[in-house]
Amino acid sequence: MDKSSVIFNNKIDKKTIKKANKSKRKYQKAFGDDSKADYKLGFKPIDTLDFIGAKNIVFSDKNEELPKNALIVGNIRMGFGHYRISIAMASAAKALGYEPYWLDLASFDATGSKMIRKQNDMYSLASRISQKSKLFNHFLWEPLNSEGFKKITYNAVDQKNSELLVPIFKYLPKDVPYIATHVWPSQGAIHAGLTHVVNAIPDNWPMGLHLSEGAIHAVQTPFAYLGYKMLNGFAKKPLNGIPEADLKMVGRYVDHELLVNLEEDNNKRLNRIKNNKPLRLLFTVGGAGAGFDMFLGMIKHLLPYVKEKKVTLFINFGDHEDVYNKMIKKLPEVKSYKTYFNQYNEFKDFVKDAYNDDDLTGIYSICNKDIFQAVYSTNLLMPASDLLITKPSELVYYPIPKVFMRHIGGHEVYGAVNGQELGDSTFECPKLDQINQMLDRLLSDKEIISHMVLQINKLKEAGYYNGAYECVKLAVGDKIEK
Repeated sequence: MDKSSVIFNNKIDKKTIKKANKSKRKYQKAFGDDSKADYKLGFKPIDTLDFIGAKNIVFSDKNEELPKNALIVGNIRMGFGHYRISIAMASAAKALGYEPYWLDLASFDATGSKMIRKQNDMYSLASRISQKSKLFNHFLWEPLNSEGFKKITYNAVDQKNSELLVPIFKYLPKDVPYIATHVWPSQGAIHAGLTHVVNAIPDNWPMGLHLSEGAIHAVQTPFAYLGYKMLNGFAKKPLNGIPEADLKMVGRYVDHELLVNLEEDNNKRLNRIKNNKPLRLLFTVGGAGAGFDMFLGMIKHLLPYVKEKKVTLFINFGDHEDVYNKMIKKLPEVKSYKTYFNQYNEFKDFVKDAYNDDDLTGIYSICNKDIFQAVYSTNLLMPASDLLITKPSELVYYPIPKVFMRHIGGHEVYGAVNGQELGDSTFECPKLDQINQMLDRLLSDKEIISHMVLQINKLKEAGYYNGAYECVKLAVGDKIEK
């Protein structure tokens, strides 16, 4: 099923098509041609996600049959973002009566999986270099993420590479409801003939990278909707856009568990502010492990607040033990407080207690080797936190007041703009002195955080956080209002 020559009725030039075919052959030469492979699929429980009954799809000696109410979440690990969005989709599926199955296309011993891992390794390395080299960031990384990935010709190459993923899908029912949280799982599913595919686009900056013709393209914002409707800026000349039937604005992708008690979480935040209790700041180290110097500078700046019991810090290092070790080497005080290192059950008990203990003080570090625990620790901490400090990636869209660090990749810029305009976050603070000034201001003028909390209540009431539910409805065939 060729998707590289014509994309949404836009003809692709011969030079790009030749480049796409060459790229596919390169990966086949490097990792082998498994187009005739017979990959049978089985299921294994995901212990960390047992509360939603999520099961991992793995290679097996014999095929297992999916239940009638199955919904597959197709994803890859690229940082933590796509995993986090995938958990939100699985959570919404469970809440709506479906059994979620997890398909990480990067996890298999298959040609397409090795292709993904190769590209992901290069992306992660470049993300880290961009934080250290201003020249690399200015001349290569920023232009690539904001404009290079935007071109429709980039999609043509990706579409050809994603044909390598087809063998993994051989035994999946063609009509199974399927939500992809990265474009490659969407493209692979379409190439394999799946018919109920939702391509959940993660960013607010429209890019050719995210196109998967044949799927329903779900976006979170009006800005993204119009950009994809027109394919605005995807080529030098105007293009045919995405047809209305293939493009839906659904709202923000958020877990059911973060929404069901959101008003109570917000009441606790307002009460802590009103009663001058220590404010809880949640730091998240992303899956690529970038931004260390900025994290270090902020935490060092906040230590006096911690000692004065004005601030409590939660620091989720994810699965980056190396980042944790660097931090305690530079700031030994962090180690003198509490660390939950591969102690997930004990950490969950702590979160339950922290939720109801408004007088909690100190610094709490969390680090888990297990990827699901590393990602979900942030979700567990969100309801018990007052302010999230993060780069403007997938966490832009979550229902908690936010301070934005410097973006990593130009595609993240418009996520920060969206959060600022809706009023549940600050503007982006790209330099250390700027973000420290912002933190000082928020801690001295707590009305700003209260305003964000009230905005979040309004956004929930208006349905802004229902995107994951709506993606599930689209995948299973329900119609939603625009």
